[in-house]
Amino acid sequence: MEIKIIGKHEKDSRACRDALALTLNDMMAQDKSICYVDCDLMGCINTKQLRANYPDRAFEAGIAEANGAGVSAGLAAAGKTVFFHSFGTFSSRRCYDQIYMSAAYAGLTVHVLGSDPGVTAAYNGGTHMPLEDGAMYCSIPEATVLDAADYVQLKSIVSQLPGIRKGVTYTRFPRKDVIQVYGDGTQFEIGKGVTLRQSSEDAATVIASGILVDEALKAQELLASEGIAVRVIDMFTWKPLDEALVVKAAVETGAIVTAENHNVTCGLGSAVAGCLARNHPTVQEFVGVQDTFGQVGPQSFLMDEYGLRAANIVSAVKKTIARK
Repeated sequence: MEIKIIGKHEKDSRACRDALALTLNDMMAQDKSICYVDCDLMGCINTKQLRANYPDRAFEAGIAEANGAGVSAGLAAAGKTVFFHSFGTFSSRRCYDQIYMSAAYAGLTVHVLGSDPGVTAAYNGGTHMPLEDGAMYCSIPEATVLDAADYVQLKSIVSQLPGIRKGVTYTRFPRKDVIQVYGDGTQFEIGKGVTLRQSSEDAATVIASGILVDEALKAQELLASEGIAVRVIDMFTWKPLDEALVVKAAVETGAIVTAENHNVTCGLGSAVAGCLARNHPTVQEFVGVQDTFGQVGPQSFLMDEYGLRAANIVSAVKKTIARK
C-alpha cells in the first residue's frame, strides 16, 4: 500500500457521501448484480442518482429499516451483491435482528452502510447518535467492521466490499464535512492497519480510526514538539483486527492509546485490549466516549464535550508512558 498523507488538517471540499454515491454508481454500471437499498435517506446521502440510473436495482424501503434489512437479505439470497444504507443508529439498532438472523445467520452477505457515526450525527442529536453501532456488528460472527476516516479511504473501502463473500459487513462513515487525511489515489487493504508515523524512538503507539485519525496525527505533532516520539496507526478495520500490527506496536513501544468516535466500553479500544490480553499484555488508555449517551450540538462542541481531541490523546499518551 502506498499511503499519501496530506497532513494539513484541513476539511476536504468533497463530502464523504459523494465518495459512496459516485463509487456505487460506477460499480453498478459495471456489475449488474449490485443492488442498493435505502431507508428514506437517498436525498441525505446523495444516492438519488442510483435510483434514476438503475431503477430496477436501487430500492427505497422507506422509514422501515427492519423491512429494508429483510429486503436486502432476500436480494442476497437471490444472488445479488447488496448495499444497504441508513443512518448508523438505524442501520444498527433498528434492524439488528433482521441483519443477524436473515443475513448473517443464513450465510448471506449484505454490505451495511451506517452514516453519521458517533458525534458526526451532530444536530440530529442523541436519538440519532450511534455510539455502539460498531460493537453491535463486531458481535456478529464472521462480520467485517470498518470505520472510514475520510473521502479517499471510504472510496477505497466501498470499491473492495463486493469482494467480501462471507459474512455481513458494516461500514461507518461521516456524511459531510471531514478532514482530508489521505491524498487521492491512496488504496487500503481491508483487514490491514496503516502505520502513519513511526520512529525507532517511539515511546507509545496511538491506534485510531475514523475522525480520530486526524486528531491522532495532531497529537503526534504536539508530542514531538515536546520531544516525545509516538507511533500512529490507522486501524480502520475493527474486525478482523490486524492483531499482528497491534502486537508489533506493543512490543516495540510498550504503551498503547486507542482513540475512537465510539463508546470506549465496547469498540476499537476493547478489540485492541482483547488482542493485547491474549498476546502481549501492555498498558493502555482509552480515548473516546466514556459510557454516556449522545446529545445535540455542533460536531466541534461534541468533540470537546466527549474528549475526542488531540489534547485528550496527548494526555492519554503521557499517562500510559508514566505507567510503563
